[in-house]
Amino acid sequence: MITDRLIDQAFSDLRSTCGGVREDYFGLLYLEKEHGVPREKAINQVAFGGRDYGVDGFHFDEQKRNLYIFQFKYSPSCAQFKGSLQRLIDEGAERIFATPNQDPAKNQVLLQLRSCLVENRAIIGQVCFRFVFTGDPGEAERSKVLDKLREDLENKKFLADQFFSDRQVGLVVEFRSASGRVGPVTVPRRTCRFEIPLADLIAVNGPSGQRMYMGFIRLADLHRMHTEVGSRFFDSNIRYGLGENEAVNRAITRALKQVIIDRSEEPSVFGFNHNGITLFAECVEPTDGQFTLTAPRLLNGAQTVTTVDSFLKANRDNPKLIESRQVFEEMRVLCKIITNADQKFVTRVTINNNRQNPVEPWNLHANDLIQLELQDKFRNDFGVYYERQENAFGQLGVEDLEDYGIREESKAIQMLKLTQTFLLTDGTLSRLAEMRRVFEDDKLYEQVFRPARLKADSRQILLCYKVQFRLRKLAVEIEQKGQNKYWFISRSRYILWALVCQGLLNHDDLEELAENHGTTMSVPADYTEVLSRLATTRVRMLLSDVMQDKDYRAKADEGNLSFLRTDKAFDKCMDIAYKKWKWVHKKLV
Repeated sequence: MITDRLIDQAFSDLRSTCGGVREDYFGLLYLEKEHGVPREKAINQVAFGGRDYGVDGFHFDEQKRNLYIFQFKYSPSCAQFKGSLQRLIDEGAERIFATPNQDPAKNQVLLQLRSCLVENRAIIGQVCFRFVFTGDPGEAERSKVLDKLREDLENKKFLADQFFSDRQVGLVVEFRSASGRVGPVTVPRRTCRFEIPLADLIAVNGPSGQRMYMGFIRLADLHRMHTEVGSRFFDSNIRYGLGENEAVNRAITRALKQVIIDRSEEPSVFGFNHNGITLFAECVEPTDGQFTLTAPRLLNGAQTVTTVDSFLKANRDNPKLIESRQVFEEMRVLCKIITNADQKFVTRVTINNNRQNPVEPWNLHANDLIQLELQDKFRNDFGVYYERQENAFGQLGVEDLEDYGIREESKAIQMLKLTQTFLLTDGTLSRLAEMRRVFEDDKLYEQVFRPARLKADSRQILLCYKVQFRLRKLAVEIEQKGQNKYWFISRSRYILWALVCQGLLNHDDLEELAENHGTTMSVPADYTEVLSRLATTRVRMLLSDVMQDKDYRAKADEGNLSFLRTDKAFDKCMDIAYKKWKWVHKKLV
């Protein structure tokens, strides 16, 4: 077992020779104990400082023919691997397998790794990326963030395939504990490659090396990709399907029927009437008059793909479908294929594309890393599902939720409502009137979903989030304290929500409230009573004082309540609350 004492001893003995920081010696000891590598050899196979591109060490086991590439974290938290995985995806995999000499600042271990690769190219049978830490590998396997990053790294296998060229070499990504525990055994995924005849293809270069191909793709090829890749084909999609009864789905089904079953339309007409679809591929290569797409993912066009699948299944026994198979093969749609682009660029392009179905700006951020991290946070903290993708929660059964580690099955935290919760507790009420801009403006979005949110007490977030479920009741109770005096309250929903949240966050019994009511989506009677007491004895008085304030009284008398939706009115309420009860403005980090 690797202990603090052993790490301290290795650090003391070798730091004058090897340099680096104390945690670097965890990897050295792991190679010694797990793989039996002598120290004098292990020193050259572990990174001590320098630019690592996500690689902390390596080892080639000649007997097993396995090349192990390591990232080490002397921590029980699997979340520490996020940055390492991202570096591997962005640049590391390419540095290892394709362009090793482009960066003179890279560390020595990358040079040693490259030398090992070249020397043993003919005998390496499998490349294993191992992420070693002191925690539970099962937690890493359940993480949505790590699952996405893991698949992104697996999709870089085409670089390894190019390096080994004439033979198939497996690629495995796995999480290991230094104690010997391993996560569930995963079957190495083969590289998904599809040879596609793309008609009339043209290419456009982007500002930073991105590339976009445009042409016409056969519906049959889209269906084949969907069939072979399965649900992962939609992983980059910004939401789940809209359902078979949506107008667009019905229109596509009708068009398929007219071409394939009724034969009343020519196959070419379908392409004229369709807005087109968008794919992302890790690599696009011309091959013998066709194009090979590596690891394609659908960015836009889920309704088309799922409707085609449903249509073919519904008509599988229809002899007219069998007779018209060639007709189906001739049906094409306009297709954009984006490659060599990061997720942020792809998202920006998607936001500015026209859609067959209306897509809100918040839908387009569903696969952002911060959204995946929030999903992990709420699952890990109290087993509540965070619905970052529209319609996702309703598509999941009880077993699916259990697999995700979700204990709360009745409700999910929704992205848009969580955004409102953050804005209200930040005191930025004015931005609630421009929710689209919050998601369209990168600076505003990054301000709302700043990394510090991940450090917030999830129980406090949930306490504030659930206030929305009792706002009408709270407004009625305030109005009953004086109908003529508080006539405005039903039109002041957001400032009521914001001030009740501040009452909770400043409550003397906040810790008890968080423990009793901040771990489930339920809103029990005793929690509702706390909200009612805050609303009627605290918030009511703050709003009364603001309505009488010299800056707002004239507007209030005129019935112009727009000032109650401003940051300034919220700040005024908090100033009054500080003088009355020593409340301070508290944010969810």
